Amino acid sequence: MSELRLTTTNDGSHSLLNADLNEHYHSQHGALQESIHVFLRSAFDLVQKPSVSILEYGFGTGLNALLTLHEAEKTKKKIHYTSLEASPLNADITEQLNYAEKAGIDADLFANLHRAGWNKVVEISPFFSLEKREQRFEDYSPEPNTYDLIYFDAFAPNYHPEAWSADVLTACYKTLKTKGIWVSYCAQGAVRRTLMSVGFDVEKIPGPPGKREMLRGRKA
Repeated sequence: MSELRLTTTNDGSHSLLNADLNEHYHSQHGALQESIHVFLRSAFDLVQKPSVSILEYGFGTGLNALLTLHEAEKTKKKIHYTSLEASPLNADITEQLNYAEKAGIDADLFANLHRAGWNKVVEISPFFSLEKREQRFEDYSPEPNTYDLIYFDAFAPNYHPEAWSADVLTACYKTLKTKGIWVSYCAQGAVRRTLMSVGFDVEKIPGPPGKREMLRGRKA
């Protein structure tokens, strides 16, 4: 496990610094507002279905899962959430994170996300089931036409290039249902070109605070 340090971002919510990579888990402009903008407002809100299947690349601190769980409770949508993570965080770290407090969400829900066992489906609430898979992105072979939405929240390409490879993004494309959405905070031109090469219709859209653009892809 890399050395991890708790940090506080500009909106008051926590993040972690991977000291080995000198890379933060979230934008230092605000972890909470970044996650809401990138994954909820720019993707989740666009899927108008009563039941939504989501695949996340990078469970990390559990922030994206927590916010999606909260949306499920509010909208009464049935969410099936699968998340990949090769290096799960220890409880002594996750118990310090202040996301539930900052977002006004029941802290027990956040704790339950982290307490849920790995490599099995766990019902967190009547509207949210979670399957955390402990494996590398490159080793995951999802079933075709399974997911409505992909949250791609890997470390940046210069720190984890394997995660952004054509093979991984091809797997993303194949596992999405028709009109499914892939979304990421990243806006690098090389990533955009790879997404296009594997079949995505790609658009640059406004990024979260502190970032001009981000990428969103759709399966034609």
